[in-house]
Order: sequence, then structure tokens, then C-alpha cells
Amino acid sequence: MILVSGATGNVGRELVRVLVERQQPVRALARREGGPIEGTQRVVGDLDHPDSIRPALEGVTGLFLLPGYQDMPGVLAAARDAGVSRVVQLSGGSAGSGDTGNAVSAYMIRTEDAVRDGGLPWTILRPFGFMTNALEWAPQLRAGDVVRAPFGGVRIAVIDPADIAAVAATALLEDGHDGRVYALSGPESLLPADRVRVLGEVLGRDLRFEAQPDDEAWAEMTARMPEAYVRAFFDFYVDGSLDESMVLPTVQEVTGRPPRTFADWARAHADAFR
Repeated sequence: MILVSGATGNVGRELVRVLVERQQPVRALARREGGPIEGTQRVVGDLDHPDSIRPALEGVTGLFLLPGYQDMPGVLAAARDAGVSRVVQLSGGSAGSGDTGNAVSAYMIRTEDAVRDGGLPWTILRPFGFMTNALEWAPQLRAGDVVRAPFGGVRIAVIDPADIAAVAATALLEDGHDGRVYALSGPESLLPADRVRVLGEVLGRDLRFEAQPDDEAWAEMTARMPEAYVRAFFDFYVDGSLDESMVLPTVQEVTGRPPRTFADWARAHADAFR
């Protein structure tokens, strides 16, 4: 039995799908009651409160975890007490910096430290930026043909969450991945303008990208998220402390197939932009 946290999110949803396709018993952990998730048992629990997930952990052998919860050591202790034998932890590339002064890096680092100290076999995944981040542009594209977004000069080898899920499934179900830290990229290093161009080709539209000035981006971002996280993103993408431009072979090496291109992802999600 595999317990997938964040089972309705970008990676968790894809991981549930992969495990069901591989005919593995799955429990989908969510914070609240909701509709059924095909092929799984939906269970309710909150990783911020480790005692709440103990019933969901009964009989579980493999656990997929999201990062950044208040008591990650408590979550790992609950998993250990339940007899879990393997943990795959989602993290991020900035965890390798060791910079606890950056709010995003700090919670990734704390999470990874808890997993390493948790007394269970573990695999850590550090994916680059998600292709699904382009969904933030959908309201603009439904209203017109121009995307305005920050950090226009930053190249990222964006990755499809389905490929992250494929690596996670392999690490959960197959031997040889314990104690490994996998940095995961997509197959192309793309600017935001490149992704907008690909979306235009898929949608059959003449789309254009406009980079937001940093001051405009700062004002917009601080209106919708804590300033500490905005500072973290500016540290990554303006000051240049995070480089996710490299194309890495990890997805191919772990899963035996190449990662999906942004065009592949765009074709699969085209309806979200119409």
C-alpha cells in the first residue's frame, strides 16, 4: 500500500494515476473530505498534525511526502511507527544551497534534514520549475494574446509533473534508489517567451510575451503572498542564486524514457487556455 500526500495536487494526482495504472494499492491523502479519486482510497489527514495521519498509515509500506509541514520529524515518526519501509520526499533544487536565509530554501532544507534523520529509507526529488506554472497565464490568454509575467530573462528546463511522478513511482516500487537525491529537469531550457510561443503554436494563436519590470512584479507578488517568499523568488531569479537552466538526464536514467517536452504538456492541457 502506497500513501500519497497532496493527492489532488500537481505531482500527487499524477503519482496516483501512475500507481493505479501499475495496479498498486493506493491511498490518497487529502486535508478534507471530497469526491472519490478513481482507483484509490481517499483518506483525510493533515500533515501539519502528524497524529491525524496515523489511521491513514495503517498497513502502508511506501509514503510520498510533500515538503514544508510544521512537524516533519513528527510525520516521519508516525510513518516509522506504522512500519513504513520507504519514503519519497518531494523537495526543490534550492535545498542544495544550504541558504536558510531564503524562506523557500529554508523549508526545503528543514524537510530534507527531517527525512535524512527519520530512520527510514528515503529518496529525495529536487525538480526544476513545473510546466504547470504556465496555467497561471490562462486568465490572460482567455482575455487576449499577451502574457505579462515576471523574470522574463530566466531560462528554466521546466518539467512535467507527470515525469516527477514517474520517478517517484519508480523509487517507491523498485530497489536501488534509497539514499539518492535526484535533480529532475525537462528536456529543454526555455525562457518564458519560448513557452508562450509554444503555447501559441499548440493553440493556433499568435501570442506574445511581455516581461514585467521588477518593481511591477514585486508589487503584484507581494499583494498575493508573504513578502518573505517574494524575496526568495527575487533572490532566485533576479539575483541569480538558483540556476535551473541545465538539461539533466535523470528522468531518462531512472524511468527508462525521456521526459516530456513543453509542447507535449501544452497539447495535453490546451483546453485550460481556451
